[in-house]
Amino acid sequence: MSIKGILSGKAKKSEKSNEEMSFLEHLEELRWHLVRISAAVIIGAIVVFINVKFIMDQILFAPKYPAFITNRVFGWVAERFNSPDLAINTQPFSIINYDMAGQFSTHLSIAMIGGIIISIPYIFWEFWRFIKPALYEKERKHATGAVFYSTLLFLTGILFGYFLIVPLSTHFFGSYRVSAEVVNQINLNSYISAVTTIILGSGVVFELPIVIYFLAKVGLVSSGFLKSYRRHAYILLLLLAAIITPPDVFSMLLVSGPLIVLYELGVVLAKGIERKRVDNELLEA
Repeated sequence: MSIKGILSGKAKKSEKSNEEMSFLEHLEELRWHLVRISAAVIIGAIVVFINVKFIMDQILFAPKYPAFITNRVFGWVAERFNSPDLAINTQPFSIINYDMAGQFSTHLSIAMIGGIIISIPYIFWEFWRFIKPALYEKERKHATGAVFYSTLLFLTGILFGYFLIVPLSTHFFGSYRVSAEVVNQINLNSYISAVTTIILGSGVVFELPIVIYFLAKVGLVSSGFLKSYRRHAYILLLLLAAIITPPDVFSMLLVSGPLIVLYELGVVLAKGIERKRVDNELLEA
């Protein structure tokens, strides 16, 4: 993919297919893509807004209860290896609201975030439609499936965050005590903010291979560069894992593993791009 091609708009599907698009035409084109994305998010948000009770009770609050699947698995492991400390969320904490408009603002926040998550496949598709006209035919073929894989990685990240990081986080912060005199009653906005941040953050982080792929495609990074700075990248991934997980070593290592795998997948993709580039140069020679 060529950066110059994206900026100058080499191709266009309409009657102007043989002409270059001006900068203002690009802005107009981008504006309509953003309008359609906004409309999709709003429709998704309305769906979530209507079904907020189910989403709150059965999805967002579920990880803090002992019956949640992740909590049951950790409980089984704790019992199997006779290690009670491995059990998580055995005593669910209460959630309170002390702001006048707290529950309503939380309702709106959940609706918007849910609308974004529901619309993710369409959002990726719209961005692909914006970039696609600037690609050569070969580049389009190589990028086939970009929307599918981007969506798949994002949803995988969301599931990873929801089923693993969120239960660990709720256990750590919900059971943490500085004194037996202090009872944890978590504020509604604080809980929802933490859960949604973890879920969305995990989805974004899992896009790492796609980011590396496109950076390698435009020649900003190479497999050699990624290998040379592998140790530095691992340290950054460990820091990232420490940010999005509870402050304990076990959770950090548990989350950093998939991140390292994603980084190595990016290295493999970059190497594949370089091989194809060399093959094309040999054919053209």
